Amino acid sequence: MSLEFSVLASGSSGNAFYIGTGQTKWLVDAGLSGKKIETLLDQVQVNPHDLDGILVTHEHSDHIKGLGIMARRYELPIYANEKTWQAMASSIGKVSDDQKFEFDMETVRTFADLDVESFGVSHDAADPMFYVFHHEGKKVALLTDTGYVSERMKRTVENADAILFETNHDVGMLQMGRYPWNVKRRILSDLGHVSNDDAAWAMMDVIGDQTKKIFLGHLSQDNNMVDLAQMSVSQTLSQYDYPVGDKLQLESTSPIEPTPITKL
Repeated sequence: MSLEFSVLASGSSGNAFYIGTGQTKWLVDAGLSGKKIETLLDQVQVNPHDLDGILVTHEHSDHIKGLGIMARRYELPIYANEKTWQAMASSIGKVSDDQKFEFDMETVRTFADLDVESFGVSHDAADPMFYVFHHEGKKVALLTDTGYVSERMKRTVENADAILFETNHDVGMLQMGRYPWNVKRRILSDLGHVSNDDAAWAMMDVIGDQTKKIFLGHLSQDNNMVDLAQMSVSQTLSQYDYPVGDKLQLESTSPIEPTPITKL
């Protein structure tokens, strides 16, 4: 069976991602209510009882809001690194010790026919990390919640078949928006979030012959718009002759609706 996935929800209000193969199915983050996550999974025809576990990127509420309830309701193991476990312990309620597993940064773990690679990002969390999934020569990478994209991050996600890539904000909208200056400064910092323009420049260093889809993710509902993110990234990539709309598709994501299942 092919590698399949859906961006269940992506945005400042909540994040969740589904990925599966013929032998294993996983949720990455659970940043919405348990009921909403169940609804999103149902929309892409995935039964939560079939999940094998939840991988956590970091402890911010838009990534763990429904983590405890999903783990308890479906008896799912949770994987996170040590510092993330410490940071989120008081936020997810009681979870049985036999459901708690550590997944160290910069390591690879194998779950049935799926290899999962973890890597660090630059964000104002305890020890934030994201994941790259490998299955029978196919590669899917998740890269959001980072203030910048380092060369190490680029090497980790480069030439993936599909990438969920952060396009959090338009700098102009953020600077002119309603947020207080300390929040704006945090978003613009190296521990904040990547802008549309910075994302486009980073994408040019990771797009390879194998790359077919880039999902624009974690858009701010206050400081970005779907059409603006699409236009900004598309214009920059097209200017440098990347085949946007031909061999390379830019896909939008939503904080409330899942993307259709993609099969590789």
